[in-house]
Amino acid sequence: MEDSAPRPAPQAITAANPADRPVYVIGGGPGGLATAYALRAQGIRAVVVEKADGVGASWRRHYDRLHLHTTRRLSALPGLAIPRRFGRWVARDDLVRYLEKYAEVHELEIVTGVEVSRVERTPDGTGWLLRATGGRELVGSAVVVATGYNHTPHLPRWPGRETFTGDLTHAADYRSGKEYAGRDALVVGVGNTGAEIAVDLVENGAGRVRLAVRTVPHIVRRSTAGWAAQYSGIMIRRLPVALVDRISRLMAKASIPDLSAHGLPRPDTGLCTRARQGAIPVQDVGLIDAVRKGRVEIVAAVEGFDGGEVVLADGSRISPDAVVAATGYVRALEGLVGHLGVLDDEGRPVAHGPRTPKDAPGLFFTGYTTPISGTLRELALDAERIAKAVRRRSR
Repeated sequence: MEDSAPRPAPQAITAANPADRPVYVIGGGPGGLATAYALRAQGIRAVVVEKADGVGASWRRHYDRLHLHTTRRLSALPGLAIPRRFGRWVARDDLVRYLEKYAEVHELEIVTGVEVSRVERTPDGTGWLLRATGGRELVGSAVVVATGYNHTPHLPRWPGRETFTGDLTHAADYRSGKEYAGRDALVVGVGNTGAEIAVDLVENGAGRVRLAVRTVPHIVRRSTAGWAAQYSGIMIRRLPVALVDRISRLMAKASIPDLSAHGLPRPDTGLCTRARQGAIPVQDVGLIDAVRKGRVEIVAAVEGFDGGEVVLADGSRISPDAVVAATGYVRALEGLVGHLGVLDDEGRPVAHGPRTPKDAPGLFFTGYTTPISGTLRELALDAERIAKAVRRRSR
């Protein structure tokens, strides 16, 4: 398949013989592509259904400065290495090129411009029915949901948000700090996205940059003397949480300066404990130096808006020209599979990777966790595990 000439959208598939049905993979990002390849390697027909007009749609929308925080070698998908010329920390555009090449080299069967809105069991209980745009009904032997962790931007319902007279933008719509040159900017949220956007604003000449923090993050060096933080994440992943918390605390004291005087004290909860709750560490790409030099000012969390002012949790008020909300995303799986009882109270799949929900055999999910060992690495591993699980079911 080539992105420049996508296959025509499928019409209804009503194969009477369940063995003739393909496995449908919903989502043409890294997880979906890797799973489709792994299924093909097991001799199973896989059809990727992507609502955008090309693969890697979510990556194309990210801000210009973005580079992977995981190494090139440990970010490749099964069956194709990422070119060395892309460097150790792969840029956004290069990753998109890699995903396009991946689909082309492996001749994956990909349908673009078709959105799956609902997944149901077939009436006879032998497969899965996908309801898609244009009234299409696709019948598969199994389904892999890979619509992505960063699916739908989440913008908090701050009181007075509609009254704000400045610019309010979610990080999903942020492209470059060049658009903010000379302006007073506030970034809300200190995850990896918020931290990197704050640095990007500084480097592109914003007049003033403040970073609103509700929960102090764990900050780690992306690489120390050539040793990538990802390597440590892989090594410690299977260790007891309490032990990892102690180790990471000692490592932080040795490698990360105390920023308490600048508004970023050391976290009072352990790194692994926080990661298990879904909060991965912030990898430093310039934030530490920017905070130490006063180029990024730390302020309290945002509580609301009042005209041209932003009300902070400590009672103070500031008047930035622009606010960039790096406030995360939601998975938005409720409409797709929520009726099947396969999501927890927070909308996350109750089973992941090769495991399927108890009452939904043949329904798989990939890409809905944030492992400290690297998301792309885990997507690649999950793809092969899912493919083997599907093969076992087919036998």
